[in-house]
This record gives sequence, C-alpha cells and structure tokens, in this order.
Amino acid sequence: MNIIEKILASKSNKTQVKPDEIIDVFIDIRAARDFGGANVVKNLMTNGLTIADSTKTVFTFDCNPGGSDQQYAANQHFCRRYARENDIKIYDVDSGIGTHIAIDNGFAWPGSTFVSTDSHANIMGAIGSFGQGMGDQDIAAAWAKGSVWFKVPYSVKINLLGKRPKNISAKDIALNLLSIFGANKLLGYSVEIYGDEAEKLTLDERITISSMATEMGAIIILFSPSPEVLKYCSEKTGKKIEALNADKDAQYIESFDIDISKFVSMVAKPGHPEDDTNIANVKGTKIDSAFIGSCTNGRIDDLRIAADILKNNKVAPGVVLKVVPSTDKIWQQAMNEGLIKIFKEAGALVSNAGCAGCAAGQVGQNGPEEVTLSTGNRNFSGKQGKGYVYLASPAIVAASAIAGFITTPDEIPSKPAEFQKKGNMNPVAKTEKIISDDKKTVFEGKVWLIQHDNIDTDMIFHNRYLAITDIKLMGQYTFDNLKGYEDFAKKAQAGDIVITAKNFGAGSSRQQAVDCFISLEIPCILAESYGAIYERNAINAALPILTYKPKMIEEIELKDGDKIRVDILEGKITNLKNNKTTSIDKFTDVQLAIYKNGGLL
Repeated sequence: MNIIEKILASKSNKTQVKPDEIIDVFIDIRAARDFGGANVVKNLMTNGLTIADSTKTVFTFDCNPGGSDQQYAANQHFCRRYARENDIKIYDVDSGIGTHIAIDNGFAWPGSTFVSTDSHANIMGAIGSFGQGMGDQDIAAAWAKGSVWFKVPYSVKINLLGKRPKNISAKDIALNLLSIFGANKLLGYSVEIYGDEAEKLTLDERITISSMATEMGAIIILFSPSPEVLKYCSEKTGKKIEALNADKDAQYIESFDIDISKFVSMVAKPGHPEDDTNIANVKGTKIDSAFIGSCTNGRIDDLRIAADILKNNKVAPGVVLKVVPSTDKIWQQAMNEGLIKIFKEAGALVSNAGCAGCAAGQVGQNGPEEVTLSTGNRNFSGKQGKGYVYLASPAIVAASAIAGFITTPDEIPSKPAEFQKKGNMNPVAKTEKIISDDKKTVFEGKVWLIQHDNIDTDMIFHNRYLAITDIKLMGQYTFDNLKGYEDFAKKAQAGDIVITAKNFGAGSSRQQAVDCFISLEIPCILAESYGAIYERNAINAALPILTYKPKMIEEIELKDGDKIRVDILEGKITNLKNNKTTSIDKFTDVQLAIYKNGGLL
C-alpha cells in the first residue's frame, strides 16, 4: 500500500484498502472553524446529536480573529456557548490558523487523521497525516460519531529529479507544479512527492506545497516524514513517532518524473492560481498593495525570508504591505527574533495571527482595480477583494513591496517606483436627489410616533452597513437595530413622518443615519432634541429636522398612525385627525438657506 492507503486502513480496522473502496474512517481530531462552526452546531442540535468524544473535538477561530464582522461575532459567541456546555476546547481568536495549530500543538501527527471545515485541512500531508476539509454536515457527523465515510482515492507519484536552483522557494515549487498539472489533472487523486530535493524540504516548506493541493484539485499532497519532521512531531505530541512510508511495491495510477532544476520563479496571474508564468513576464507590473501570510506562507521561515529583504528598507510610497503570521506562537517568535520590529520600521502593517484576506475576514482584502501581490494560495476573482491578485513567494512579495512593482530580490531598484497621476479617475455619478427640487415647506403624512430617548446612530443605521455608499441602498436598513422597529423599512411609506424624543441620533458621525431616511423618502423628522453631529448632518443633507416642546404630543392628542401637517416656515404642526394645532421650532435662516440650496454642497 501507499501512504494514504496505510493511514486509511489503520483508521478503519482493515489490513488493506484499495482505491474506490468506501470505508468508515476513525478521525483523531475533528475541528470546526468560526466559518461553518455555527452550522455544525446547528446540525447537531437540530438532529438531536451529541458529541462522541469532546477530547477529540475542537473549535478553531481563524477566519475572523477579532469578530470584526457582526455575523462572525455572533457565530463565534454561539460556538463558545456550545463549547462551554459540551467541554469542547476552543482555539479562539488569539490563536491563529487551525491547521497550523494542529501541527504545532501535537494533535496531528504522521499517520493521524484530521478533518475540519477548512478546505486546506489537507495541509496535514506535510507531516504524513491525512487531513480533509469537509462540509458542515460531514463535520457534524464526525463530531457525533467519531468517524466518517470516505472513498479511498487513487494515488499519483511525483518524483522531483535534479537539483533545486538556489532562488526557487517552496512557493515556486507549488506554482511550477500548478503550471504543469493545472487545476484538474490531479483531480481527486492523492499525491505523494519524492526525490532528493523533496527529502530536504523543511516542515514550513512542506506546509507551503501541501497547502496548495486544493488548488491542484488533489485530495492531498503527502510527504513521507523526514527525520526533522519526525523529531518535531515527537516533541509536540510527547511520544515517539514512527515514520509512515509507502511499501516498495505500492501501487500508483500514474507516476511523473519532473526535473526540478528547470523550475523558475513563478507568479500566478489574477483570477486563477494555475495561470502561472515566469516572473520575467510580469516584472515591472505596478502594485498598490502586498500581502505576506495565509496558511501557505505565514510560517516563521516565510517571515524570516521577508524580514531579511525588508531590513533597512522601506515599503514604496503609496504601497500598503500587510503581514499576518499564521499562529500566535509564530507571531511571538517573530517578535522575539526582532522580525516584527523590522516589518514595522519598513512601514508594514502587522496584524494578529489568522487566515487574513484569504478568508475575507481580516486584513488583506483589496478594493476595485487595486493590484495586490500576495503569498496566499488563492486569487480567484473576488476571493481577496474586488481588485487583481497575483500570487508569489514571500521573497518576491517583500522585494516588490520595496520596489513598488513586481520584481525579484536581486533586482530591487535604488529608488522605488512612485504612482503617477493618470487623470483617469471617473467622476462619481451625481447623487440623484430623491427629495424634489420644488422645496416644499409644508409636509403631510402618516406619523411614526417613536417615543424613545437616546436613539443612537447604531440603532438607526448599524455599523455593519457602513461600507454602503449608494444612498438608494441605505433605506432598507433603517432602524433594523432598534428593538420593536426592525421592520420599519418594509412598512414605512414615502411621505411618512417620524416623531421621536430626546437626543435622537446620538453616537457616531455616520452620514448614513441621515441618508437612510432620504432614501425612504421620509420628508421630515421631529424630535425634542438631537445629537449634535446628527443635527448638523441632517441640516447639511437638506433633510428637514425640527424640534418641539415636551407637551406637544398631548396638546394635539397625537397617536401613532395619525396623519399630520408640518409647516417648517411657520413652525406649526397640525393633527389632521382632529385639526388641533400647536407650535414647534421653525427653521433657522441658515437651515432654510441650506435646504433651499438642496444641501450644503
């Protein structure tokens, strides 16, 4: 048998397994991330399932280490509560990437089995362990049963012949293999890599190559553990680990001999990790940002390589370099070795450990038309933002960050490239005014009587929507964080008028908390008082806001849903249900001038 067959046989109580055979595989460690973890728990709870063995079950929060996204924060806390009730270990937001933690903390070892909601769980191939990324239902089943069904894959053998060139990194090896096999020639296969140069690969280098098995379509890329890897895993597990090797007569569906001496420094072009080219073909490409990290290149060796290039250098003007170690232990080691100091002095942003931009939950994302050079494993369109992402090694990314364009460490210019004015910024389309230009000064409409003090801007327009810049899209989120009024935007009609109490719009300076009412065609708002910034924002946006005395509601016997008339020049309000009228504070001269102008600008 080959390596994967030996592992699967040992974990399914069989003496031998063959390709295409479906077996029930015992899983040594069953992990769920903050991405997918909440769904794993919901699957368990919905189906009345319990945890088979909490000592073999873990959460790893690596996609959004910091809960900076509201939904991630909610999912993380939901998982924390479940973990407390079921004695499940959590490697929380301060820990780093779950697959790396599994290797470095000794709960994955050569010959072991590991599953996670992480599609790159096959990183375990770096230590001769079987790892698989699986969906929420699979992981829930593994948590409840301790095992999962699996079809034994066919295996492919790759022999790396010749001597590895000095400038060829592990990332270059992965990209060269991707250029040879593409995204589907190894689809569904288990891959074993051999050769003199393969045996010399460090643990960190093996992790880089194994992490890109997913991009090649492979089930896993396995390495027979070297003495260095066996020693490392023995230290982390606290037990002697034996090497797991393929038999001499092991069967492979195909074998490839590849000359590593012909490998070149490669860059993957935006959109496809397998669309690789010799770096010579993209040298000089101007970049806006650079990223060093991810499960592929966030190890200490990667950070040392980058720091060695960045030392006594500066990131090019206007270029943003983001560095994210893969685990907190590596972060601490980088700090102790002075690497963090080098990154900061070079002008890089250093974040806490985690997946970063690759998971869309932390630093590393880019904006439309932004050109990023990244050490990540994926550059699918939209994966790391809305810009263009090239993939390369840490050395190339660090050198390019200094140069301001894609280059190699031996061709960093003495003077970095600077951005040139191109004069091609398309003007932003003029905002269509939803309030008509006839500048009405009398409004009639149904009243929403919301008698709550201190309604803050998060209640009006929550910060999870702050990236929205199109006023037409803002209205749908109005009051969705105000208890009892979450459906306001669905029920409110154009022309409705809002009357609230003291200190309306307290809190942040966000303009959206004003513009959302303009979006809904709410013509005016009345309150006893306003937050100072909110009042300015409303006046400047030409949204009529007025103040009233505390007894106004009683004086005109106003009830929720009544139709009212508001005269902003005369300073009067009338309840059209009973024709009772009272005074309110009218527009100031400045407010009126801004209103007639259609806004401050």
